[in-house]
Amino acid sequence: MRVAPLVELTEDQKRALQQWARGRSLPARQVERARVVLLAADGKQDLEIAAEIGISNQKAARWRKRFLRLGLPGLERDAPRPGRAPTITAAKVQEVVRKTTQEKPANATQWSTRTMAEAAGLSEKSVRRIWHKHGLKPHLSRTFKVSNDPEFAAKLEAIVGLYLDPPEHAIVLCADEKSQIQALDRTQPGLPLKKGRCGTMTHDYKRNGTATLFAAMSTLDGSVISMCDERHRHQEWLKFLRVIDDVTPQNKELYLIADNYATHKHPKVQKWLARHPRFHMYFTPTSSSWLNMVERFFRDLTVQRLRRGIFRDVEELIMAIGDYIDKHNDKPKPFVWTAKAADILEKVKRARTVLDNG
Repeated sequence: MRVAPLVELTEDQKRALQQWARGRSLPARQVERARVVLLAADGKQDLEIAAEIGISNQKAARWRKRFLRLGLPGLERDAPRPGRAPTITAAKVQEVVRKTTQEKPANATQWSTRTMAEAAGLSEKSVRRIWHKHGLKPHLSRTFKVSNDPEFAAKLEAIVGLYLDPPEHAIVLCADEKSQIQALDRTQPGLPLKKGRCGTMTHDYKRNGTATLFAAMSTLDGSVISMCDERHRHQEWLKFLRVIDDVTPQNKELYLIADNYATHKHPKVQKWLARHPRFHMYFTPTSSSWLNMVERFFRDLTVQRLRRGIFRDVEELIMAIGDYIDKHNDKPKPFVWTAKAADILEKVKRARTVLDNG
């Protein structure tokens, strides 16, 4: 009678196998293999193990030998199987990747699975699998803009410095205007949200005028100072600066972060600022409105109140904006800036390098 090779376990191996054998969240095959090895370590032969567990004796012998050869790792994974030989060569795959990333179809700006399948002589499913494996999505495109401001680094460091290390006994305000907010009314009533169906609204609308929101958000607590007006000229910007001056403590220095919009630098605005030395203006670099944290507040306002709102006139729009800001100021929450100036500069440097190299 053939005797199976003896299995001897260390204390660590025995403890691990016992945990696997009792495991309820492990794969059933791993539990079964652990039981086979534990019974083999107790001196049982393959026929006895097979009868006790309810498997073939060949299977019991296989996992005994696998453990003796590979140890515990040999029980956790199956042996690699050859599988079917690939019908698409590696060269063909690289050709699809190269065409997708470096070429365009003759009559379009991007490839589809159909046009690429025709050009490469493959099926659509094969093209789709290759794109998925290499993370290619030619149907998607994202916009970007790298600032060409010659003083980009200095302005960036100054603004990020205000965010991460604000001056003592001062208020840092992110200020801007959200112009041309439309009072839109739908041409037909929509259907309400219910189980199995999202809310609906007509794609067409009636324009009932526009308004401009001026807002200054405190980086300390997230509270917002606001004003609505019909236009956004330097006259309205001056009016908003006076509002800020009136509602903030007079003993505090004010650091305002704004963009390079011409009205913010109008000669009359400059004269007014000269007469109010507690105002310190910091302008974001060109094409860098993302540096102004009030833009995040504008996004929330748009998503949560304006985009799906129905306004029969401008007054109703302004009332809705005012109500949203009042509710926001009841429990303000600041946006926390985490990006360091050096990290942003490094990212912009890489982007410029890629653009320069084509």
